This record gives sequence, C-alpha cells and structure tokens, in this order.
Amino acid sequence: MAQGSKAKYTSKQKRQAKHIEDSAKKQGKPAKVAARIAYATVNKETGGGKKSGSGRGKPVKRTASKAGGKNSHKGSAYTPTGRKKSATKKSTAKKAPAKKKKATRKKAA
Repeated sequence: MAQGSKAKYTSKQKRQAKHIEDSAKKQGKPAKVAARIAYATVNKETGGGKKSGSGRGKPVKRTASKAGGKNSHKGSAYTPTGRKKSATKKSTAKKAPAKKKKATRKKAA
C-alpha cells in the first residue's frame, strides 16, 4: 500500500482508491505503484483525508471527472466564466466615398 496511514480517509475515499488501484493493476502496473497512483488520484479529487483532525476544509477546484457534463454541448459560445461574448455588429450604413483632391503643380519659372 502507499506510504503513510490511511486512517484519515473516509470509507468512500478508500473505495474510490480501491477501484483506481484495481484499474491500474489491470494495466500491468506493480501493486505498490498502483496504490500510489490510486491515493494520489483520490487526494487530487477530494483534497486528501476527510475525517476530523486531518486538516480538512481546504477548497478544492472542480476536477475533470467532476466537471463531466457541465461544459459539454455549449458550442463555441462557451467561455470559462460562463458569459457569452458580446457580438460585434457591423454597421449597415455605407460610408460615402472620399473625394480625391486634384494635384496642383507649380510651374517652374
């Protein structure tokens, strides 16, 4: 198993780690490496052990596995802040063509 005590992990976190570990073993990784990957993944997704006295309460960013369907099917209008970009409208009024000035030449005296 990975280094350190796992006593501060909830039963749900331990189950998640077990599933990840089994998946890593299926891919041919050694048992120690699989356990390390499993708990590193659980730590990244949940912020570490969640039982009291384990330094809990730190905010965790939404991970890719949790964000799943939140951002799908939004198309090109999706922005990370959730706001649509204001479309710039082209002016429909045509500009009058600029008049050309006639060039005046000075006569050499």
